[in-house]
This record gives sequence, structure tokens and C-alpha cells, in this order.
Amino acid sequence: MIHGLTLGLLHHVVSWLLYPVLIALAVCLLMVLWECGSALAERFGALTRMQTGDALMFEHYAVRRLERVDLLARSGPILGLMGTLIPLGPGLSAMGSGNIEILATAMTVAFDTTVLGLFVGLLGYVLGRVRRRWYEACLQNIEQRDAI
Repeated sequence: MIHGLTLGLLHHVVSWLLYPVLIALAVCLLMVLWECGSALAERFGALTRMQTGDALMFEHYAVRRLERVDLLARSGPILGLMGTLIPLGPGLSAMGSGNIEILATAMTVAFDTTVLGLFVGLLGYVLGRVRRRWYEACLQNIEQRDAI
């Protein structure tokens, strides 16, 4: 009795997570696209203007930017995996009862969230690596300028 009640409760809690995961994944996609635009703006002007400032202030700026893209690089695939696994439970149950339409919908959601999560993670990773290189070069320029 407790075993069935516990499993039923667990199933309901997990199924409630699907929409928050989809919303979080959409927010991550918007954020990573925003970060791509910010990176382009940095590359074509903002970084050269920042080199005239203070090294400590630039380091603080760089750390905040890198933390954001690192968070996106890690959270995108996690949310994609959650979006994959959550609809598979009901999809497999539907397959057991012969309802192929529900299974097809669940599989579509599963694959779409996986691809979207990996895309967010890939863009976040690439942005993080590229920005680290840019920021290190800018910081070296600032330190060389201050040493003179």
C-alpha cells in the first residue's frame, strides 16, 4: 500500500517538473543568445574601451561574464536530460497500453529537449572558452600598461 502510494506521488511530482524544465530551457536559450550578442559587442569595441580602465574592475567584470556562460554550459545539458527523461515515463506507459500517439509525442518532446539542451551547452562552452582567451589578453594589456 505504501509502496504504490509512494510511487504514485513520485510520478506526480516528476510530471509536474516538465513545464518548469521546458520554461527554464527556453530561458537558457534566450540567455545564451543574449550572451552571443554581448560577446560580439565585446569583440568589436567594448573590450578595447575596457582596457583603459582599472585591472581589478576588469577582473570583476570578466568573472561575472564567465560565471554566467559557465552556468549556461552546465545547466543546458542538465535541463535537456531532464526534459528527455520526464516524458519518457508516460510515453513508455502509453506504449504498454498500445497508445502510440502519446508515445510519439513523448519521444518528440524528449528528443527536442535533448537537442536544445546540448545546443545551449555547446554555445555556453564555446563562449566561455573564447571569452577566457579575450579576457586574459585584455588583462595582460592592462597589466603591461600599468607596469609602465
